[in-house]
Amino acid sequence: MDYGITRLLLFSTLFGVALLGCNRTPEPPSLPPSPQREAYTAVQAQLDTATYQDRVLGALVGSAIGDAMGAATEMWNRRDIQRTYGYVNSLSPAIRYQSPEGTWDHNLSAGATTDDTRWKALMGDYLQAAGPDLGPGPFARHLAETYSAALQGLDLQAAAADPDLLEAPLEQVDWLREWARVALAYQEGPEAYLLARDRFYGGEMSCAGMLYTPVFGLVTPDPDSAYRTAYDHALFDLGYARDISALVAAMTQVALHTQNMDSVLNTAVFVDPLRFQDSRLVGRIAQDQALAARDYVRRARLLEPLPPGPALDSLIIRMPEGYPGSSTDWRRQEAVYAMLEEDQQAIAFHAGEIWQILIAALEFGEGDFMTTMAFIVNYGRDNDTVAAVAGMILGAQQGFSGLPVGPRNTVLGVNREVLGIDLRRVAHQIGDPYAPAH
Repeated sequence: MDYGITRLLLFSTLFGVALLGCNRTPEPPSLPPSPQREAYTAVQAQLDTATYQDRVLGALVGSAIGDAMGAATEMWNRRDIQRTYGYVNSLSPAIRYQSPEGTWDHNLSAGATTDDTRWKALMGDYLQAAGPDLGPGPFARHLAETYSAALQGLDLQAAAADPDLLEAPLEQVDWLREWARVALAYQEGPEAYLLARDRFYGGEMSCAGMLYTPVFGLVTPDPDSAYRTAYDHALFDLGYARDISALVAAMTQVALHTQNMDSVLNTAVFVDPLRFQDSRLVGRIAQDQALAARDYVRRARLLEPLPPGPALDSLIIRMPEGYPGSSTDWRRQEAVYAMLEEDQQAIAFHAGEIWQILIAALEFGEGDFMTTMAFIVNYGRDNDTVAAVAGMILGAQQGFSGLPVGPRNTVLGVNREVLGIDLRRVAHQIGDPYAPAH
């Protein structure tokens, strides 16, 4: 074959291959895979039945201790607390008028609780009645049925002869009435429900769900499912209050399985199954509030001790009677209080405010139960609810056996004998069906 023809054929072959290459769709560049959030459950300790049941009871009693410690000074200003009680370190008599949300009789003994603990008893009944069929529908029905039972308990004929017979039953009805309005509307449909929810407590972003959602952290297998279950049941919450109600359930679930308080506090960062972090322009408000609260405590810890002199003397004068720490400790605690006060909302039971105080207290207390409770109660505002949520989380972490003996026994006895709430029975209602096998 002629050498020139050979070159021509070779060139034609190469040109054809090049043309084929030009017409072929190019391979897309290789991209790194999307990140996968690490499962929190991988580091959680598995609990045996006895430990689990001890921690369920601890969560309920811990919550009741916090509720009882704050019952006397609920909604007070911290200066009024200092002037009247000094520094609250333990249970004190609930010297106050009865109310549907507060104590159901005037001036009860130390250990008496408010609606925060009544809600835990109601949740025990709900979990027992619903069994595996948990959800917003069964929850709304249970609340409506509880309200109906309270109405049927009104003996109007007897009250006609003795009006005092209505006093206690009316407290039960009045406590449930606002909640029942929303529960009944939920069963009617979306339009009725949304109107009733938006009227709940005047349409304010209250801490409604936080009164009961931590219980779901005791009966779910992981933080994400605790979050989702609590979120579904937060029928009364508006806006990011629903995110917060779900987060306290996830925190309780984490606390149930780990002694690491940093892991509990980081729940607000790593547990976000509904992607609140993607909220346009604002991100996740609950996470920002939690990070700010932790930073308040860290900044306060950096304050140096004051040298002897007028400044220290005036600080010592301002230290309330019974404060267990040093003047420097008090100065640091006061600094956290002052920073929290800068973020106070128009109402004390605003979900965001309660959430921020809760995180600051858990950071400040570093896992010590009574230090955390005292920090919350002496700050004031809606202190019984904040302390009840913190007590649930720490009680789940430390168990009944790890709680201070005096307060736990007092709260158990007073709730059973005076208020008719048997916390051991509630613990069995909640814990027995979900107890792990040996």
